[in-house]
Amino acid sequence: MTAVVLAASILVPLATNGAGVTIITHGFELDSTYPAWVTAMADNMPNYFQGRFPGMGSNCSTYKLTMTNINGAFYYFTPSRTNGSPPSATQSGEIIIELDWSAISGDLFDSYASTYNVALAVSQVLLATNAFPELNGHPAIEFPIHLVGHSRGGSLMSQISFILGTNGIWTDHLTTLDPYSLNNDGNNDFPATIQDAPARNTYSSVLFADNYWQDLGAGTYSGDPDGEPVNGAYVRQLTDLSGGYGSGGDHSSVHLWYHGTVDLETPASDTGATITSIERAGWWTTAEARGAAAGFYYSLIGGGNRMSLAEPAGAGTHPVVDGYNQWWDFGAGHSTNRTVLPANNGTWPNLIKFDVVGTNIVASGQAVATKFYYQYGGLSKNVTAQFLFDSDFNPYNSNSTSIATIPISRTGTNSVSYINTNLTTSNMPPGTYAIYGKISDGIHTRYLYAPELVQIISSQPPVLGIGKPTVGQIVVGVSGYVGQTIVLQSSTDLHNWVAFATNRLVSLSWNYTNQVSQNVSQQFYRALLGP
Repeated sequence: MTAVVLAASILVPLATNGAGVTIITHGFELDSTYPAWVTAMADNMPNYFQGRFPGMGSNCSTYKLTMTNINGAFYYFTPSRTNGSPPSATQSGEIIIELDWSAISGDLFDSYASTYNVALAVSQVLLATNAFPELNGHPAIEFPIHLVGHSRGGSLMSQISFILGTNGIWTDHLTTLDPYSLNNDGNNDFPATIQDAPARNTYSSVLFADNYWQDLGAGTYSGDPDGEPVNGAYVRQLTDLSGGYGSGGDHSSVHLWYHGTVDLETPASDTGATITSIERAGWWTTAEARGAAAGFYYSLIGGGNRMSLAEPAGAGTHPVVDGYNQWWDFGAGHSTNRTVLPANNGTWPNLIKFDVVGTNIVASGQAVATKFYYQYGGLSKNVTAQFLFDSDFNPYNSNSTSIATIPISRTGTNSVSYINTNLTTSNMPPGTYAIYGKISDGIHTRYLYAPELVQIISSQPPVLGIGKPTVGQIVVGVSGYVGQTIVLQSSTDLHNWVAFATNRLVSLSWNYTNQVSQNVSQQFYRALLGP
């Protein structure tokens, strides 16, 4: 009998990330009008590759956080959910915050409008357990943080990362869009008297930083200011921004460029200007795939390779890996590409990086090999890292099962440690799961999902059914579990077995028709679980 091999259809779980906080903000607004482009960017983020990130779409939480100041003495904030559901009710766990400080950003003379002071006020809001009532007592920074700021907003976001870092809180991702610091970083902005925080450095508590800037404008803040490159970031200089916001609008076209990496449609509008097919062809290099492999692509949602050695803007520019923290060894090498924090109280424990390092398709009962990096510089002796399997991407909605809890040793603020651990699957039914870690000192908690989904396949043997619809044909029916690899074998004497078909199940049943020679007096069949 001629052996027949059926080509296997391999079901590979998607890679994805869940439960992050993205904060987007603007820069100088002379007339205190909140710029609509921030809302347009925030509204498009949940739609980014919905098929790749299950549970996104409208099923996330978008807030507008409005900051004002009264007589230079007190800052006031007002949070309001503008889209999606409360965080406890979503599948993605994703939180997007539009930071509106337009009522403050146009003041160039009073110290309360300096990004030094605004960043301190915003950081206190993010740390507060009651700032966002729908978080039910959770502060907004328990998830990985992505800070996105344009112009003076780049200075603001850089300073927020600094303040969070001095509290021992890591920022996963800092994005600066044509950053500009009033009367700092070499800028002289007379008659403005306030001084902003610097934007040109990336601090040691930032895992990845990217910077998009141009010097096509007039170079002064009163006109069309130029941004600046940022030390320690993946620096992408934008040399062609024709179109967009038009002549004199290159500074604004930088945030439009980034919008075009969030909204991949053509045309794509941020309500102030539009990206047409002309901008798609001219603003991004071939490697950047008309915006699909640039900008937001390097966020946790985008899933781009932050350790890539590629130079998307062309040979001799900057590789993406330049933006990855190399102060410690996370796999990107060693360099002094970070500015050390002058102080760090180490109060918060952090899961910095968490990965599945072995296969992410395992049989029930087999272990999942993982590796996580962490830092804790506080004084508590009761720090633990708990690992959970989740049916979605939100640790707040009680859909997870605890697998392991590991005691964590103090690292101090000048060190990062890692642990390899094997997570058992013995108590988990077959299926596809996200895995996340929860690190806590009993007071402060942070969460981090592994970028790889894990598929658990049943180790229960398949069940066979045999039928003979016509002469010379045998139909072998297999009942098993999705993801199992089934090897069908036949024998004429129950001693010598020959494999004739292999398939990875994509449903609970599979029928295979075997042609049998009429010269064979008897035929036996069996099914084995394959690798």
